[in-house]
Amino acid sequence: MCTSRHDSNTIAPERCETMEQVRAGVDHTDRLLMALLERRFGYMRAAARIKERRDAVRDEARKAQVIANARQDAIGRGVPDDCVAAMWDVLVESSIAYEMEEWDRIRR
Repeated sequence: MCTSRHDSNTIAPERCETMEQVRAGVDHTDRLLMALLERRFGYMRAAARIKERRDAVRDEARKAQVIANARQDAIGRGVPDDCVAAMWDVLVESSIAYEMEEWDRIRR
């Protein structure tokens, strides 16, 4: 059982009985998402290092594939796929912008 908002011993959403438990779960999940974003942006740094040409950073076919994959995964999990697709569009565009910045920084 959750004892505070910052307790990492959160309970499953379907077992929450108080808003304190819900908020603790959301806060913990946000920290987990941040760790995953850190890892994802690490892959963007690797891509910037590996790609030889700056114009290779933007790949519309790959962007569409990543968003379609997220949408399908969302459907399979019972999560609103339109919301996920919209979030992934922002995530991918932000990743492309970051990768371009990294590409430029590495080659200065």
